[in-house]
Amino acid sequence: MTKTSIDLFKEIFNTNKEYQNTIIENHLNKLRELDEYLPHNESFFIVTNTTTQKYAFVSKNFEYALGLDRIKMCDIGAKYWLSYFHPDDLAVWMGALEDLMHFTMTKVKQEDRNKLNYTWNFRVKNSKGKYCNILEHQTPTYFDENGKPIIGIAHCTVTGKGEYRPIVCLIKKLNENNEYEILYHKNYSQKLINTNSLTNREHDVIRLLALNKTSREIGEKLFISSHTVDGHRRNILKKLNFDSTQKLVQYCLLNQLF
Repeated sequence: MTKTSIDLFKEIFNTNKEYQNTIIENHLNKLRELDEYLPHNESFFIVTNTTTQKYAFVSKNFEYALGLDRIKMCDIGAKYWLSYFHPDDLAVWMGALEDLMHFTMTKVKQEDRNKLNYTWNFRVKNSKGKYCNILEHQTPTYFDENGKPIIGIAHCTVTGKGEYRPIVCLIKKLNENNEYEILYHKNYSQKLINTNSLTNREHDVIRLLALNKTSREIGEKLFISSHTVDGHRRNILKKLNFDSTQKLVQYCLLNQLF
């Protein structure tokens, strides 16, 4: 792990000491695993509050990655941040968030909601006026009296040059092995290979394949046999019309399907 990535995680823990030794730390440690696959020098954290629409914390790296004003992010909040979203992505993204919250409130037990992690993507304009692709992993840290997530910590990474990418949203839940299992997945555009045909378990397998895990390792993490994993791999290749796992993994890495 490079010095940059260490400083990024130290900053969030030093500023938010209440995260230490909690399930939130488990979520953040899962994000550390992505350092090998994402450009961590272009990652930053934001602590979000959907009630106040303000950001209690924004990483210093926010300014390095995007060149935008960190002070305005904290003082103005969502109005400032959303003004930089690509207009074609904003409405789709906001609709997707409604879907994710509806699923959370109707399909996930209240006592399990602190185990959830949300993943989505969108484009924002940087200080040079050019759009960048952002991949965000959002972990809820505080819930209202109805168990609805209202405060969360967002780990965002610049992953592209602003080229069109479909918005894909996931809800993942930590299992007893501290491994994520997908509860919800939706591709909001048909311009990407239609992964909506995959089952949640197949999405789990595809995500772990993209993270370079073997069938045995995937089986151990998901409490299934390696033979079952191999069966899922064959089904995935058939459904998505790939002729090798290598091509499938390359596709997953290109589109950040993890």
